[in-house]
Amino acid sequence: MTHDPDIRPIEDQMAHLEQALIEEFIRRGGHDPAHLELLPPTEREALLKRASTYAAARLAEVEARAHYVHEIHGDR
Repeated sequence: MTHDPDIRPIEDQMAHLEQALIEEFIRRGGHDPAHLELLPPTEREALLKRASTYAAARLAEVEARAHYVHEIHGDR
């Protein structure tokens, strides 16, 4: 398979939102997302697991609300 520089991979629409939610969670916990490597490994892993769970729950909420809006207004 050759790499064509004019063809970009399809980006997950929710990836940027997920990353923002994870970073928000980390900041609210008093940490800097850019310096997580300074935390002890077990603390960092636990923090990232909690942040991922938080982001997943918020993404599910966003998707549920979007689905509800589409049901009310119909797909246009």
